Amino acid sequence: MATSKVERLMNLVICLLSTRQFLTADKIRRSVAGYDESASDEAFSRMFERDKNELRDLGVPLETGQASRYGSVEGYRISPEAYALPEIDLTSEESGAVAIAVRLLESPELTSAAQGAVLKLRAAGIAVDQESASALFTALPARVRGSEPALEQVLAAIEAGQAVRFEHRSAPNAPFVTRNVEPWGVVTHDGRWYLVGHDTDRGAVRTFRLSRIGGEVTAVGERGAVHKPAGTDLRAIVRRVVGTRDVTGTATVWVRDGRAQELRRLGREDRAATVGGRAGTVLEVPVRSRPWLSRLIAGYGEDAVALTPPELVEDVVTRLTVAAGEDR
Repeated sequence: MATSKVERLMNLVICLLSTRQFLTADKIRRSVAGYDESASDEAFSRMFERDKNELRDLGVPLETGQASRYGSVEGYRISPEAYALPEIDLTSEESGAVAIAVRLLESPELTSAAQGAVLKLRAAGIAVDQESASALFTALPARVRGSEPALEQVLAAIEAGQAVRFEHRSAPNAPFVTRNVEPWGVVTHDGRWYLVGHDTDRGAVRTFRLSRIGGEVTAVGERGAVHKPAGTDLRAIVRRVVGTRDVTGTATVWVRDGRAQELRRLGREDRAATVGGRAGTVLEVPVRSRPWLSRLIAGYGEDAVALTPPELVEDVVTRLTVAAGEDR
């Protein structure tokens, strides 16, 4: 059975993360499962070039350097220090939740695959950093496993240059809407996976969180018909939509009692208030991305109301108006 693109990319990350030395493309071809299926040197070069770009788009810090001190052949590796997550400080309750999640997500199959990959690297004569090798499984993003069906299907369509159709919802409690998209790439941001592409129904660039895709992702149209526009920065697009960690302002949002828990987690309670005869609370919410916050508020419908700033109120009203028109 042919190696899937997701599996090949994971094998490549494992390979480049497990060594201190720079590996040549030829050695990577002989050591990483999936590349041995290339029909020719040209086919391998094209596949490897696409995979390198894919890893960089995903935020993986791929380094280049001389593979030998006596030659000028270029090699590749991933620095464990640059790839590792920063130190995370969790409360006792959060630590307990993570422990439960880890136990639920344990996969002997994936662990065995990672260990087998390391053995193959050593057999190929590649020096493996034992400390990095022991942490390989935990170094891979946990959400890859949760989103793997959608991720694999989207990456396969991107590689084939095909448009895709899928069901997606903009918020956890929002209805699923059919999307027709020309996919350009997949990007990680704050531990989440996003598809970036051209939404053909809306005639505009859009981002879609993979975890909010329901069901199958179906490839449609001719192969080779979709291409990412030259010079497109996928990560910059996602940052503009999702926002950064920098707080750019504060919004006040009313939420109904017992509802809109994600907004409650983000904000700080200011005062009790009644809107339309319904009891609730006014929150002060830090703004990192106004489009993202307006989507979140609109997704809760009548259970959340934007109060300030005026720009946020206008965004939410516009989104609700558009949604009401699509439902009719």
